[in-house]
Amino acid sequence: MNELQLKMCDIQGRLFELSADRKYSSSAFIKEFMTSPVARSLDSKFNHMQWAGEEYLLDEIVSNVGDEVFSKGGAILSKDVLYWIGYIYRYWHYYTGEDSAKIYKQAPYETMKRNYMIFHTMAPELAVEDLKEIYIQHKQ
Repeated sequence: MNELQLKMCDIQGRLFELSADRKYSSSAFIKEFMTSPVARSLDSKFNHMQWAGEEYLLDEIVSNVGDEVFSKGGAILSKDVLYWIGYIYRYWHYYTGEDSAKIYKQAPYETMKRNYMIFHTMAPELAVEDLKEIYIQHKQ
């Protein structure tokens, strides 16, 4: 993992934290982000979005789907949990090359929320491998 990729993991973690500051439903925000054109842009080899900060990225997402999608109630996870989820999702992309929508399909909101306490102290590679294994086991 190079320095730029690790910086992108951090930015995505801070983006997820910012959703809590705005009182957005965590499940709605995570799903919308991971399947959004913004996430697709971040998945590409090079895109100008990769140089944007978390505030700009959040504004892009909200302008695409509207503020009301995230504000209809729903639990708001702690910033620690949100940061970890955002960080791991981006790390997963760099580690495996999979796109954000495919990653979300394998590890949706509930999976990430349920496994935070177990996986947040692991090396990111191990967390990704274990999350992938959970998905495979549930498919069978």
